[in-house]
Amino acid sequence: MSATNIDFIQRLYAIYAKGDFEGVLNHCSPSIEWCSGASSDDFPAFGPRKGHAEVLDFFHTVSQAAEFSEFLPLDFYADKDKVFVLGTYTFRMRNGGRKVTSEWLHIFTVQDSRIVSFREFLDTARVAE
Repeated sequence: MSATNIDFIQRLYAIYAKGDFEGVLNHCSPSIEWCSGASSDDFPAFGPRKGHAEVLDFFHTVSQAAEFSEFLPLDFYADKDKVFVLGTYTFRMRNGGRKVTSEWLHIFTVQDSRIVSFREFLDTARVAE
């Protein structure tokens, strides 16, 4: 199951890379719990979200606030229903043009071939500056 879950998540990154947010959501539970970063006070997309509409809002908020020049999922690990992905990204803030580079960790929980939970950890201080 672990290798299958890794393949599943790798396919989702490929869908995301095309900007197909709806395609990503098609592989998520309707009640998905999504949490990126820390507080929305630091960056509008940060904080917990639940359900397709709120996750779609997350994707749109990020794409409106930042222009990515690099988004690289590098290492994939799985255990039971979890997939852990280590990566890096570089983006430029659309407001002010500041460049941000951060390593990140994504944790996906997969049940019945659907993502039921997503957690992202990154250098929130770099983003909030």
